[in-house]
Amino acid sequence: MLFVHRIPKLLRWIFSVVFILLAVMTISRLIIYWQFNPPGKAFSGSAFILGLRYDARIACITGLAMMLLCAFSFLDPFKTNKAATFWNILLPVVFMVLVLVLAIDFYHFDYLHQRLNATVLNYLEDAGISFNMMWQSYPLMKISLGLILLLVLARLGFGKLLARYRQQYSYYKRKGGLMYVFAFLVFGIFIFGRIGQFPLRWSDAYTLSDDFKANLALNPFQSFVSTLNFRSTSYDLKKVRAGYPVMAGYLGVTRPDSSVLNYERIYATGDTSGNRPNIVLVLCESFSAYKSSMYNNPLNTTPYFNDLCENGIFFDRCFTPAYGTARGVWATITGIPDVASPKTASRNPNAVDQRTIINSFTGYNNFYFLGGSATWANIRGLLTNNINNLKLYEQEDYKAKKIDVWGISDKNLMLEANQVLKQQVKPFFAIIQTADNHRPYTIPAEDMDEFKRVSFSADSLKRFGFENNEEMNAFRYTDFGFQKFMEAAKKEAYFKNTIFVFVGDHGIRYNGTLDHFPKAWTEQGLTCEHVPLLFYAPALLKPQRIPDICSQVDILPTIASLAKIPYANNSLGRNLFDTVSTITNGKEKYAFVIDHDVKTIGMVSSRYYYLKNYKTGKEELVSMTGNEPVPVNAATDSIKNHLQRFTDAYYETAKYLLLKNKKQPAD
Repeated sequence: MLFVHRIPKLLRWIFSVVFILLAVMTISRLIIYWQFNPPGKAFSGSAFILGLRYDARIACITGLAMMLLCAFSFLDPFKTNKAATFWNILLPVVFMVLVLVLAIDFYHFDYLHQRLNATVLNYLEDAGISFNMMWQSYPLMKISLGLILLLVLARLGFGKLLARYRQQYSYYKRKGGLMYVFAFLVFGIFIFGRIGQFPLRWSDAYTLSDDFKANLALNPFQSFVSTLNFRSTSYDLKKVRAGYPVMAGYLGVTRPDSSVLNYERIYATGDTSGNRPNIVLVLCESFSAYKSSMYNNPLNTTPYFNDLCENGIFFDRCFTPAYGTARGVWATITGIPDVASPKTASRNPNAVDQRTIINSFTGYNNFYFLGGSATWANIRGLLTNNINNLKLYEQEDYKAKKIDVWGISDKNLMLEANQVLKQQVKPFFAIIQTADNHRPYTIPAEDMDEFKRVSFSADSLKRFGFENNEEMNAFRYTDFGFQKFMEAAKKEAYFKNTIFVFVGDHGIRYNGTLDHFPKAWTEQGLTCEHVPLLFYAPALLKPQRIPDICSQVDILPTIASLAKIPYANNSLGRNLFDTVSTITNGKEKYAFVIDHDVKTIGMVSSRYYYLKNYKTGKEELVSMTGNEPVPVNAATDSIKNHLQRFTDAYYETAKYLLLKNKKQPAD
């Protein structure tokens, strides 16, 4: 005990308060577990340990704030009576706020089966109705009286706690500066939440791969703060219903129902061969179409990938719904455009529960290979919470060394993925996400002998879409990595029964003039979204180049159809090889595009690109085939009106499905 008394009384008091707050939050979590734990679900120690880490962040933020405030002598309760009075008022108030939030969190979970988040503020818009609902549903009078009683008890308890420490004798005669530094570091470590590059985030709860466990682990304060930027991320149900007939017809919904807004389509397969091909889906960082060899760029940056395209099924007019890697991953995995703004949907705890067609590949081993960390943009929550039995590989899981902020090189990433995949006995669905084609454009020293840098003049680089030779060589190194990966894969037994899919996660905006593209690509910013899409399986697919308009959201339905996997599709994607249903048979193909930077939404067709500023309402209709202005006449007015209705319906439906595309029990 002598050692404890050597700790300054101020720190002992602060740590006592921190432990009290931590204990209250732990008790609250136990209450939620006892009240809402699904029947038959075992106690989850991992959820409670992670929850304790979340709670420790909140408690330590309070402790650190107390320590910083007490650095001012007039707020140090061990130096002045007025300061003691101040803390004897403030701490009970803080305690009551904590208890009140935990109580609201409990009833919020009881009502919505979600931990408290910022959407609760939306109820203030109809405060009267919301209050009457609560009054009729919950014992508000008893709750209020209980809170008042707790406030009185908290005032007495915290008052006695402080008085006890003030009366104690301090054996520590020196100033104890080192102990204050140590306390500061302890608080900082617990606030950061982990030892590593990235702090503890709400998405880490979803690595538990169970919705109840994730909700059990979450702390309502962190959930509330994390969702403040998304409280306005919602949908207008009237607009969704108004656009439903348009969307149901376009998607080919077989059982349309505007009352329940059914978008589900069930796809069976008549295949009897029993063959279950492997899937390798490569998400290619910043893989702009106009920079590549497939579109006759004279710098010939991707000769190997161009050869793959000539021997596979290549869609040369594929568009991502939005710019940005997180948005590209989202659209590919969920089949829904990320229309959330200003932050990505992957950062929204309310949207993290999503259906994905990947889970229709029953009996498959699921892998996701990423050269760095999946912590960015909270993408780990999207992956681990929604893809069943996913094995996620990150930078610490590889033998190769990290080369820059993005982790190991793309070449080593793909080669290490190949080492894992060749050992699989069961069929697999693997996603590989590249990153080298990104600043700082690192090319590993180990490859410099084989990969030869080239250089072009500044005017040639500018003319053909590159800022400098570093960017251009990084783009070429992507092609080098693909070559090394495919050469290694072709030596393995799994290769002949594998469908390789390559798609850009997004493009890059180009502000100049591209000789080999219409002006819409640069003046309307389509370079941000135009990417190559390749399906490559020499033993399974016959080569062809297809000029149809398509989208990133179409990838998973198409893969499932190629693999002859029965699936339910609740997304906005479609099977690109569907020649039977009314979705594609004889109808125009479209790709929805949203530009979050300039605030436009639009629809790309084979002949036109319609776009509208969703803030100002300004509209444009431009040509996708040439540089001449679109003539104004009855025919083009009809096309424009159709695209305007379709764009609005698609946008409103996407906003709705971001929050309503939740996993089903069978998923």
